[in-house]
Amino acid sequence: MKQLITLLFLCLSLSVAAQQGTLAGKISLGEIALKGATVLLKKTTHKTLSDQDGLYSLKNVPAGNYELSVTAVGYLTHHQEISILADSTLKLDIELREKSDDLNEVVVTGTMKAVRKLDSPVPVEVYTPAFFQKNPTPNLFEALGLINGVRPQLNCNICNTGDIHINGLEGAYTLILIDGMPIISSLSTVYGLSGIPNSLVDHIEVVKGPASSLYGSEAMGGVINVITKNAVKAPLFSFDAFGTSWQEYNVDGSVKFSGKKFQSLLGVNYFNYQHPTDKNGDGFTDVTLQHRISVFNKWNFVRKEKREASLAARFVNEDRWGGQMNWNKQYRGSDSIYGESIYTRRWELIGLYQLPVKEKIMVQLSYNWHNQNSYYGFNPFMANQQVGFAQMYWDKELSKKHNLLLGATYRYTWYDDNTPATASADGLKNLPAKTPLPGIFIQDEWKFTEKQTLLAGYRYDYDQYHGSIHSPRLAYKFSPNPMNTFRASFGTGFRVVNLFTEDHAALTGARQVVIAEELKPERSYNGNLNYVLKVPAGFGLLNVDATGFYSYFTNKITGDFDQDPDKIIYANLNGHAISRGIALNTEMTFNFPLRISAGLTWSDVYQLDDNGRGTEKTAQLHAPKWSGNYLISYTFPGDFVIDLTGVYTGPMRLPVQPKDFRPEYSPWFTLANIQFTKKFDSGLEIYAGIKNLLNFIPKYALIRAFDPFDKTAGDPLSNPNGYTFDTEYNYAPLQGIRGFAGIRYNLFKY
Repeated sequence: MKQLITLLFLCLSLSVAAQQGTLAGKISLGEIALKGATVLLKKTTHKTLSDQDGLYSLKNVPAGNYELSVTAVGYLTHHQEISILADSTLKLDIELREKSDDLNEVVVTGTMKAVRKLDSPVPVEVYTPAFFQKNPTPNLFEALGLINGVRPQLNCNICNTGDIHINGLEGAYTLILIDGMPIISSLSTVYGLSGIPNSLVDHIEVVKGPASSLYGSEAMGGVINVITKNAVKAPLFSFDAFGTSWQEYNVDGSVKFSGKKFQSLLGVNYFNYQHPTDKNGDGFTDVTLQHRISVFNKWNFVRKEKREASLAARFVNEDRWGGQMNWNKQYRGSDSIYGESIYTRRWELIGLYQLPVKEKIMVQLSYNWHNQNSYYGFNPFMANQQVGFAQMYWDKELSKKHNLLLGATYRYTWYDDNTPATASADGLKNLPAKTPLPGIFIQDEWKFTEKQTLLAGYRYDYDQYHGSIHSPRLAYKFSPNPMNTFRASFGTGFRVVNLFTEDHAALTGARQVVIAEELKPERSYNGNLNYVLKVPAGFGLLNVDATGFYSYFTNKITGDFDQDPDKIIYANLNGHAISRGIALNTEMTFNFPLRISAGLTWSDVYQLDDNGRGTEKTAQLHAPKWSGNYLISYTFPGDFVIDLTGVYTGPMRLPVQPKDFRPEYSPWFTLANIQFTKKFDSGLEIYAGIKNLLNFIPKYALIRAFDPFDKTAGDPLSNPNGYTFDTEYNYAPLQGIRGFAGIRYNLFKY
């Protein structure tokens, strides 16, 4: 009997084995084999990983119909219905596609037209709100500090205003755009960024390096383009509010309205901090008190043949002050209690319209009005600026691989203030500065093979004082395969002079501004090399992005802080300046829910000046040779996320006075933050964390804080070194460790 049962069992086993088959093949991305891809037959236990050659094999699979799933970090999941036949091998090679959130984002800043990031011959970095939400901030000025090579530099320890530095270059070399429009620049840079509601930002595109051939003046160091949400795709309702242990409160919200021919998005940002704090004991506020509201409204219109049309407006009103702890508004403009008080009002208007013709011809218009009413101690600074901008360009597709862009621009700037900058030579008349700047540009992009793209651009501008300005550019991209991309670009840049935006120190009451000569426009000659590498590995996916940059400046406008502690002396450099360096960004995405990214930038920014006694080399102020960022994010079961973010900064040269007891170079430091987030299926998120986790605070800040009006600075007995009150010695926020908590909600449909 036992022998009969054994025989029946063997027969049954042979019958089952005879009904089994094999699935085998190769997983690839184009010509590149993908290692570590997961091959799975759903609702079964049959699962394997591809090897280093991309090969996989599933043996002893019962004959039948299955749903095949192939997944790999950084790539779209592949689904396919298959049939396994008995006693046979199904050979199935599968080519995966990259995810759209990797290198397939659509960018516009590099070439002024929508292209995949991977296809752009100009390197463009893209950052979404999800990136900035890992360390929530009340404004974009602070948020940009998480980007490698981008540094929000506070230029005043009292009023906490500043500018954006890219690769060590001063803020005057960074052009800030909203939807491609240069409406945040000159006088209004920091105030314009601080009032943009985060809920209205779709993403931010960063181009490091000159872009004057497309965007003209102020784009010598780089471009930051804030792309606002398309009202059609935006949530119906969005809300984000948080507070800190320093009693700072920020509320950000938006709501969408719809009609048959339009979609409208209305957003509001409100920030309030009204609790003077002096933890370093110098008698001054550590952080500027602020009360700000910003209202933004964008309309997207539905037109025939999907032609584009949009209109957006924004209003910002802000009251900020910093100073001695016993200051209040009755001391505004007095010389008894020192305070820096700034009232800001600002209007912006942005429009986009595609002409109703067969060709793709776009018209863009923008206008901004900026009013500043401020006192720095007892010195008033009253300024008003209006900027109108118009641009028309023709995006012509000559063939599927050849594209031509032709355009014309006109920017008109009207600027007036109460300083000698807008006064007649005899000082008896007020002469507001009126600066028209017309320009034309052409760009030819040719993908002459599947792997190579060449872009040539040229821009011509005419300035009423400086005459004709030419800005050519050449860019080349070579992608031998999807895993490797090489880019090279060469060109020139220019910047026309706007004196009172060269440095915020020009606006403070601590120093006198001296113009040593008639300032000439700056010129730069630039080269960049970029390499992007994607490495599929068993643990997941590694991305590496490396860039080398070099810029040579002539006629560089410099502010001399060293010659006289009471003055800033502006002149064109009698020599040249250099900005060179290497930037490295790495990102590792693992097969389990861990993501690590880190960046490192080495930059050497200096000038060589012939001062009559020989050539002198001087390092750029506020330009650290080493800097970088880091981000570690892990998602636990139940959508509980921990984010560790931070930046690290090496020594940078600071503006010191003769015989200054404060060091000329800052120390190494890091600003680290940690955040805990719980996400719910309803779209609700609750988050909390700690900022400045290591509680780093600069050891030195103000000098002679006890005598901010320099009433006794000339006394050789009490002040033998001749120190004067100065607010410019700054390299890190004076705000120490603090906790924060908030709530975020997005509603996409009813």
